[in-house]
Amino acid sequence: MAEDVITTTGIGSHGATRLPSVDVDSFNIELKEDDHYLGDRASKGAFRKIFDRWRKPLGKSGEDPFGEEPSDKINKKALDEILVGDDTEASAVLHSAIEEFAQELAHVTRRFLKTKAWAKTERIVVGGGFRDSRLGELAIARADIILKSDDFKGDLVPIRFHPNDAALIGAVHLAPSWIFEGYDGILAVDIGGTNIRGGVVETRCKKAPDLSKAHVWKSELWRHADDEPTREAAVKRLVKMLKELIELAESEDLKLAPFIGIACPGVINTDGSIQKGAQNLPGNWESSKFNLPASLIEGIPKIGAHDTVVLMHNDGVVQGLSEVPFMQDVEHWGVLTIGTGLGNARFTNRRKDNGKKDKNGKDKDK
Repeated sequence: MAEDVITTTGIGSHGATRLPSVDVDSFNIELKEDDHYLGDRASKGAFRKIFDRWRKPLGKSGEDPFGEEPSDKINKKALDEILVGDDTEASAVLHSAIEEFAQELAHVTRRFLKTKAWAKTERIVVGGGFRDSRLGELAIARADIILKSDDFKGDLVPIRFHPNDAALIGAVHLAPSWIFEGYDGILAVDIGGTNIRGGVVETRCKKAPDLSKAHVWKSELWRHADDEPTREAAVKRLVKMLKELIELAESEDLKLAPFIGIACPGVINTDGSIQKGAQNLPGNWESSKFNLPASLIEGIPKIGAHDTVVLMHNDGVVQGLSEVPFMQDVEHWGVLTIGTGLGNARFTNRRKDNGKKDKNGKDKDK
């Protein structure tokens, strides 16, 4: 049985609260307000509803500058072009929606900051697909200003890596650094409600031991929502994707560590099963009979000459971990990921670089 396979061989546990560089103080908090999940007020869907509401008065008069296209069908690139375009009315509608969404994001952030787990948070990075747009960056910047006007002493900033890369890069911070010695990179997986992405992350640890120069060497994306696969078919497709990446790395003489890091929605148990929060994935991933890390080891028992090791954590946590090298000037920091819902995690640094760095990752002494 796949669930009987040992997946971590002593290097850590799935969903761990203590990682090599940080303590995970909390993740996947589900705050409620008026019997509704608070995070739903600052999701991609929430922005689209706000945008649609600002369009309606113009639509009633037959002057909607966006035409008849439904609000949830207009892609981010098109909206970004409108922001800098000549249609002032359309731009005004978008700016109105951005302002209202920023107020919602600031409100939700305040609520997180009032929880015990988020007390003394000094910086919050915002990731997720919404961040990958000009309108997302404007909403984050505006929410930061709103929070500062309320006397928040920290910063609310966009995550520095592209959201598609951040969760893959964050996977290198799941394992102790010694596991990468003698290797060029690792396999990483980012599982979402719409897409599954597999990639090879080049650690570049010789250039930067703190992994600040890690980058995605190659990646593959599968939009599983279009295919509506069974759980077993999804795992089979993921194994195929990872095997192809292994072959590609071998053909380019890039030596992979026998390690796979996984970012997955939900509350991850120490044995690699998923307690809750995986309802948007294909099939029942919360079944006690299903264990993704074990299934991957069954499909990929070895990488190179060594037995495969797998570590899995919540996707918000792993995306946030990509920021570890650049958070050495603070002690307590968090991440919010704006996507289908609002992912969240809060960290306390366990190990600091000898030289303090500012929020841009540069040495303060220089």
